[in-house]
Amino acid sequence: MYAKGRFLLWRSVNEYRCHCRHDEPCLPILTPCFWQQGNTYSVSSSRHLSSTKNTLLDLAFNKSPEMQSQARRQPIPPDIRFDTRAFLKCRPEYSCISLNTTQRPSPTSLDKSWELLKKVTVLKGALKPSDVSSILWELSSVDPDKTTLVRSDQRFVMLLRYSVENLQLYSLSELLEVLQAFVWLDMPSAHSVLALYESELSRRVDQMTLHQFLFAADLWRCIGKQVPQYLKSVYASVPLYIGQIRTPELVQLLYIMGEGRYCPKELVQPLEQLLMRHLHELQPEEVGTVCLGLFKSQTSLSEGAVMRILDKAHVFVEDMSDFGLVNVMKYLRFSYLYHKEWLDAMGKEVPRRAHRMGIQGLMHMALACSALHYRNDNILTAIAERVPLMVPHCRSKDSCKLLWAYGTLGFLPVKSPSLYPSLTEALRQRKAEFYRYPEHLLTGLLGLAFVSTFPEDLISLALSPEFVKLALKSTQLDLKKDLYTLNGAVELELPHWTGPRLTSNLQEEVADMLWKFAESDICQKQEVVQAELCLKDLLGGEEFVCKRMILPYTRSIDLEVHLDSKGQPIPVTPPCNTTPEKTSSKSENFYNWDKVNIGVKVTDDLVAQLLNTKNKKSSLKVVKPTLLHSVEPDEGDLFNTGLFLTNEVTDMLTKSSVCKENKGPVKLAIQVCNRNHYCYHSDQLLGLHAMKRRHLKLIGYKVVDLNHQEWFPLLRKSRTEKLAYLHCKVFNQ
Repeated sequence: MYAKGRFLLWRSVNEYRCHCRHDEPCLPILTPCFWQQGNTYSVSSSRHLSSTKNTLLDLAFNKSPEMQSQARRQPIPPDIRFDTRAFLKCRPEYSCISLNTTQRPSPTSLDKSWELLKKVTVLKGALKPSDVSSILWELSSVDPDKTTLVRSDQRFVMLLRYSVENLQLYSLSELLEVLQAFVWLDMPSAHSVLALYESELSRRVDQMTLHQFLFAADLWRCIGKQVPQYLKSVYASVPLYIGQIRTPELVQLLYIMGEGRYCPKELVQPLEQLLMRHLHELQPEEVGTVCLGLFKSQTSLSEGAVMRILDKAHVFVEDMSDFGLVNVMKYLRFSYLYHKEWLDAMGKEVPRRAHRMGIQGLMHMALACSALHYRNDNILTAIAERVPLMVPHCRSKDSCKLLWAYGTLGFLPVKSPSLYPSLTEALRQRKAEFYRYPEHLLTGLLGLAFVSTFPEDLISLALSPEFVKLALKSTQLDLKKDLYTLNGAVELELPHWTGPRLTSNLQEEVADMLWKFAESDICQKQEVVQAELCLKDLLGGEEFVCKRMILPYTRSIDLEVHLDSKGQPIPVTPPCNTTPEKTSSKSENFYNWDKVNIGVKVTDDLVAQLLNTKNKKSSLKVVKPTLLHSVEPDEGDLFNTGLFLTNEVTDMLTKSSVCKENKGPVKLAIQVCNRNHYCYHSDQLLGLHAMKRRHLKLIGYKVVDLNHQEWFPLLRKSRTEKLAYLHCKVFNQ
């Protein structure tokens, strides 16, 4: 039996005709228009400022009696386990390049293990490499429950020491045999002896075949040790074997890259070409593994390649395991892709499968939806119904990312009364974890703030001087902005709050940092520049428009306008901590608006002429406006396109162009929105922007939304058309 086992291993690692049957089907397991740009809604990337989404929040609890009663009535289901290596069952060829962890060597008695260890004390330094590999292989056959006893024996420690004294004398098959024995012996991944084996195998990669170095990489994965030195040597050798890489080798390589969390840039294009060549051969679980490997290694493929992978996944979406579906969604989230057919399929599959999925799978599903700004209530409701039952298995990361996802998508507590209380209670039970991962607590609390929910005990923790000091120590993440946003939300929505707050110095520091970013990025965007210039033009000068952050903790700018009780513009005095004049000058120079007309007054006569033009169904002749100052003719051919009057614009124009009489001045916060402020194909504002609107109203502002569907097309229209649109927006409030 022993000799047979040795021969089979030798045949595997040396690749002597790996005879494989091709009629075995893949066995699925039952477990848990395109756009691609920086994804600031993903929690993993949510601690950085965005230059593409016009000032989005780049981010990252009380238990009710009813929930307590429900918890007593319903038994807690066991945590869901899933096979992360199920793809290896898809093809028998994988046996040549991976270890089947379900087929342990035939067990031997503990007495036999003691006899082998006695042999070590006899031979000692005279042990040959073949002796060491043979003894370790036989010891690995001990019953799994007894491996701890073997590893703790001093004679075993001696054997390990002897095993590394002459590593250069081992054959490749002996080294791989020892490594496989370590898997069965459950060697701790941090054991110092493993580093020496990694060094030796790294040195020998150029002597290995393709199958051998993939097999060794899989053994390291089974041991659980990160081996960057070895993998670097492997990746350097891959180009030499491109012609030998078939479907199983490609999938295994992507799996190894994912587990190693790295893919060299120079391999991305060759791997993409191989993947497209073999895509038609992939089986359901292999597609999931490919997506997981690309996701974990942070490998960006071309848009077309990703779409083809999603097309392939959609073909057999019903046959894919829950684990595979989640992996596809992870890569969709990373690629920031909208694939309509796949997401529509998720709207059917997730409700069908949610009852059997684990908490991590549910979290990744919800997180992917929020990252893609894709709100599908079928998906969200199904997950929301399942999550309270799985809360005992929630890590702090799971709870906080779920809160973030649901808050971002504007899924209000009333839609699922038990979801938010159960996740909030899960945070309380995991408080200790937040001192190691402070970003998780801030992620969860911000998600709750988006839906106006504020657990005061957890907020007290997050804003306490000790926790703030801990959060600011993070070298990998900038948590200042998250703290600032939470602090600002608490200030407005909890007027009775007497708990801890951020220091004024810290608030000023973050506000200044955010304004500097806005000056260099947001204020320079063409849609903002033109809105500001046209409003000054419309209202009569710079003093009537103030470009600033009314609520700096929301990380977006506003064009502030004041109207008196008769609806006439009055000057806006900017706060002392902003310098909109400098910014305005900077914006104008940036886009070279030297020839922009100043002083155009949109009168009722002009509105009447515009409407008359619409009614006659003839092209608009640019009307010379009433002159307030000496002006040049309208813009050149770039914007002289005529007014395209939609039904919405016509409706606005036909309304009264004067404000109704108010008791006092009206403060307008004019928002230049873009599509990334909303859920995809929806009027539902994303969490931060919904919260901002709510807060602006709380402090007495009326929000004027320059909707991207209306304003962006006007950017290439005539100035008169832009002024007519803004006139309706400002004076019809």
